[in-house]
Amino acid sequence: MSLRTPSVRVLSAVSVVAALALSGCAGGEASSTPVPEAADFHATDAWVKAAPADEMTAAFGELVNDGDNDITVVSATSPAASMIELHETVQNESGQSVMREVEGGFTIPAHSTRELAPGADHLMIMGATAPLLAGEEVAITLTFSDDSTAEITAPVKEFAGANETYEGGDK
Repeated sequence: MSLRTPSVRVLSAVSVVAALALSGCAGGEASSTPVPEAADFHATDAWVKAAPADEMTAAFGELVNDGDNDITVVSATSPAASMIELHETVQNESGQSVMREVEGGFTIPAHSTRELAPGADHLMIMGATAPLLAGEEVAITLTFSDDSTAEITAPVKEFAGANETYEGGDK
C-alpha cells in the first residue's frame, strides 16, 4: 500500500497542474476581444461643401483602414444635419449622373483606402440644421458594421461642382 500512495499523490499533482494549465489557456482565449473596426480607421483630407440651411450638401475625403481586416462604414450622423446617407454616383438608364444611397455601406479593404469625392462616393448631408459656411467645421460620426464609431471633423469649403441629381424619392 505504501507503494501506491506516492503514485496516487504524484498522479493527483500532475492532474491538478494539467487542469490549471488548460484552464489558463482557455481563459486567455476567452478574454481576447476583437479589435473594433473604428480602431483601425482614420480619415484624411475630409471636407464639406458649403450650403444654406435645410439644403443638401456632401462630405468628401479619404477613408483609411490601417487594419488587417476589411471594415465597413454603415451609417453617419452629425449635429449639422437632420440625416446623412452614404451615397454613390452612377449613370441612370438615360446616361445622366445620379446619386443614390449605397446598400450595405462603404467597405474599406484591409490596409487600403476608399475615396469620397465629388461625382463619386460621398456622405450626403441632408437637411443642414444651419447654414454651412466656408471656414466652419462639421463633426461627423461614422458607425461601422460592428457598431463601433469614429468621429471626423471636416472644414467647410466653397465648391461649385457636385451638383448631381438625387435619385431617392421624397428625402
